[in-house]
Amino acid sequence: MAAFRVVRSAARLAAAGVGLASAAYAGLVASAWCRYGTQAPPRLHGRDELLDRFMPVYDVVERHRIFVAAPAATVLAAAKEQDLMQSPLARVIFRARELALGATSDDQARPHGLLAFTQSLGWGVLAEEPDREVVVGAVTRPWEANVVFRSVAPDRFAAYNDPGNVKIAWTLRARPVGDNATIFLTETRAVATDPAARRKFRSYWAFASPGIAAIRWLSLLPLRKDAERRARALQAA
Repeated sequence: MAAFRVVRSAARLAAAGVGLASAAYAGLVASAWCRYGTQAPPRLHGRDELLDRFMPVYDVVERHRIFVAAPAATVLAAAKEQDLMQSPLARVIFRARELALGATSDDQARPHGLLAFTQSLGWGVLAEEPDREVVVGAVTRPWEANVVFRSVAPDRFAAYNDPGNVKIAWTLRARPVGDNATIFLTETRAVATDPAARRKFRSYWAFASPGIAAIRWLSLLPLRKDAERRARALQAA
């Protein structure tokens, strides 16, 4: 009987945990739906003029930052080479999307670094400031199960407006605040090209944005750890 009570208590706790997680997710979805179309201003010193060239107006935005005790060039290099799939939770989130939308698994061999990996999917580099920032962009229909990303030439990206699509641009940015100190920032913006795409994208964004934000947030601490390890290795060499 004692063992049964323990099992029953554990089951109740698990059910409560699932319930709380579901309620939290539902709250995030509702918040994303309500905030869609609002352009939250960046924090102090957070304005990105390079990104503004390609997408000054947008429907949604995600911004994340972290302090790193390493030179800006080292931080940006680590960000470009980061492997998001090393995170078990990131793998779970990607798999959950596949299951929810009925997508087929991507079995193609791809490079591990973030920048190389995304370029292999179809993303294109829009602009780059050496050792400071890279801006990446693509056109897609994210609500489709097997999403396809198509790069657009940098000189055409800002004006691109073919109907039925969503333009997405994101950055990896290292802002030096000292010889061995950097603020790393990543920002993702997206805008639909017509009202029909906007309706579809709003529903998709409400569903997917909690996972997208979680992946970005989860990437920050491993990035800092790797960049600071690289900085120590360079100082010791």
